[in-house]
Formats: sequence, structure tokens, C-alpha cells
Amino acid sequence: MDGFEIVDRRFAHYVLDNAPLEELANGFRWIEGPVWMGDAGCLLFQDLPANRTMRWIEDIGVSVYRSPSDYANGQTRDRQGRLIACSHRGRCLYRTEHDGTLRRLVAHHAGKRLNSPNDVVVKSDGSIWFTDPLYGISNDYEGGRQKSEQPPAVYRFDPESGEIAAVATDFAGPNGLAFSPDERRLYIAETGDQTKDDPVQLIRVFDVAEDGKGLSGGGLFHKIDPGYCDGMRVDEDGNVWSSAADGVHCINPSGALLGKILVPYRVSNVCFGGAAKNRLFIGGSHTLYAIFLNRRGVQWP
Repeated sequence: MDGFEIVDRRFAHYVLDNAPLEELANGFRWIEGPVWMGDAGCLLFQDLPANRTMRWIEDIGVSVYRSPSDYANGQTRDRQGRLIACSHRGRCLYRTEHDGTLRRLVAHHAGKRLNSPNDVVVKSDGSIWFTDPLYGISNDYEGGRQKSEQPPAVYRFDPESGEIAAVATDFAGPNGLAFSPDERRLYIAETGDQTKDDPVQLIRVFDVAEDGKGLSGGGLFHKIDPGYCDGMRVDEDGNVWSSAADGVHCINPSGALLGKILVPYRVSNVCFGGAAKNRLFIGGSHTLYAIFLNRRGVQWP
């Protein structure tokens, strides 16, 4: 099948031979943080180095949704449909309220500033989980050089109580993250210390505590080759769809590679969307792509 690499025959049933990869728009600097807004019928994504959030609508095209975006990166929606974004420049998470106003949610842990929140997910209990590497404050391209006040970590934030807790601290560069459909597992990308010649780059998997507040484990789930995992999403069967240097890799819950969607440029992040949540939107460097699949993104309760 053109445009795909099938490693396991099951992957042939996940992709459609009459649904090719589509180029939706280009001319951006580096695409990040795609999120589907079903009630608005649009996709929001970041043109991160350009410091703006973009909006794509079928048959209309692309427009600027927010500029400046405070160098926002990953974003998601909470259980009330509000948009939550990771800000590199502001070193915080902020939320767009229903009336359009912006509210800073969290910017500190243990009295020290966060580094540069990178990606974020919301659990069914309303808690917000996010990664905090140094990438956004390490150069002037994606937010501006600033001094780090604490090591990289993964955090759980309770927006009701304001409590923030570090749930994983043994990362050199935590990046994308996604829960399994039953929320018993959390996948987190380790993209390593990018100042080193050969940074550790892989996906780790953690078990979520019974009370939903902590993590254990953290062993190797899968090593992306070529390239590394930046962002990822999970489908209804628990397969992980991960970014890679050559496209999007589909990995089953056991950590085995099933196949690849081949993309011309290095992929940063992905998300499921569309009316049936069977359309995978793909940020390929400076170009926005999409493809219809024979699988749906995970359906949250």
C-alpha cells in the first residue's frame, strides 16, 4: 500500500487504501499541539516559533486564532470543554474560559518556577497531567532563553485545589504523554537532553495508582526508529500513534510496532478528530496533514 509501511498484517486493517495522506496547509515554522474542537468543527494547532495559535476549518482553510500565544506548545481540552495550553514564554499552563478570557492555572512547583511546560492531558477526574522539560527556555526560537530553577519532571495538577505534585522526576526531557483508554497506564515520551550528542529517546509506560494520583513503573514501552517520539495519541483499541522522523508509527499495547504512516517531513505531534474521530491530524514540520483511518481515537467516558 503506497504511503504506508505494514509491519504486522493487522495494520492493513487500520489504514484505508483509498484514503491517502492529505496536505491541508503549509508555510508554518514548526507545528505543535494539535487539538480537535468538535463543537466548533475546527482544528487548533500551534505555529510555535511564530508565537501564534492557528485554526483550520474544512473548506475554509487556516486563520490565526490567537497571536501572540505566549509561545504555546501542547494543548488539550478539559472536561468542561475549556482549552488548556502549555506556555514556553510564560512557563505556565493557562486556560481559555468559555467567555474567551485567559486564566493562568499554574506556574510554580515547590516555590520555584516551572521550566517550559511542553504537553498536557486531562484525566477523567479533571486532573491535569503535563510534562516540563527545558526545551522552551534553552533557546530563543521557541520561547526565549531563561534560567531553569528545577530539574525536568512530569506533574499532576488539581485545578480545584491548586495542588501540584511531581509524579515522575527521573526524566532528562519528558515530552508527549497519553493515557490508555482505561486510564490505568500513562505513556510518556523521553526525548532526552538535546544538548548531548546521543540523547536517550524512547517511550516509557507507567502504571497509574488506584487513587489516580501517582505513578509506578516507568520501564521501556517502545523505542521509535528513526527519530524520536515527540507527541502521541491513543486509539479506541489502546494502540499508540506516535510521531517519528519518518511519519507516524502505530504501536500496539504490548509495545510492538504494527506499521507506519509515511510523511515527507519529521512529525511533531498528532491528534484524532473529525465527526467520527477517525481522522488523524499530523503536524509534519512546517506542513499540516491529515488522513482518515479505520480506527477512532479513544472515546473518553
